[in-house]
Amino acid sequence: MTQTNNKEQFVRTKLLLGTTKTEKIFNSKVTVIGLGAVGSFAVEILARMGVGTLTLVDFDVVQESNINRQLYALHSTINLKKTELAKKRVLDINPDCKVNTLNVFVNTDTFEQIFSDVPDIVIDAIDSYNPKLRLLEYCYKNNIKIISSMGAALKTDPFSVKYADLFETHHCKLAERLRGDLRSLGILKGIPCVFSEQSPQVKPIPLPEQDGKKYGKNGGPKILGSTPVITGIFGILLANKAIELL
Repeated sequence: MTQTNNKEQFVRTKLLLGTTKTEKIFNSKVTVIGLGAVGSFAVEILARMGVGTLTLVDFDVVQESNINRQLYALHSTINLKKTELAKKRVLDINPDCKVNTLNVFVNTDTFEQIFSDVPDIVIDAIDSYNPKLRLLEYCYKNNIKIISSMGAALKTDPFSVKYADLFETHHCKLAERLRGDLRSLGILKGIPCVFSEQSPQVKPIPLPEQDGKKYGKNGGPKILGSTPVITGIFGILLANKAIELL
């Protein structure tokens, strides 16, 4: 058992959940992949709940455009690694937490490194499609519990955010695309996720130029409008469901 068992900061958690359930949280291991708008809020809740071991995975640094919705994004943290900022904040919340950081891009080449110590549960807060698909496939086929975030951008209604199996979602283009690709991989159910029932409120804006390449209306990367309200709710709900499963 970790030292967190006797800390005053967790008294109110114990009063609500009881000692046995709280100690399960203290002795649990959670991996959060993606520390942006959704993942940063998920980590916040897990840290404040007293999760004993957190593995935090992200290859990116803070950019100014992140400030409107990401917990670690401040003018003072621009160009700093999200993993290091997250670790510092977690340890300031709970110094007894064991925090592992991996500043890597998530793909099939890094899964062995990411899962060298298999966690009790994974929170997928990736916003890149192919890494998300491969992560869901890997966890499903290796019997690693995972909860995935669907699209939080382009949404404005907090009461439309729900929890369901990915194959029972609706009004989410990301989930729709994932369902098709996962079916082709022989996966037909069993991936819980957080999603929004609300239809997109605006259309994505295509980037006119990036890295010297010009894109038309239908091709290339796009800017997706989002707020800290919806992305934060996604992250909080992901963490809450992880705690329930633990």
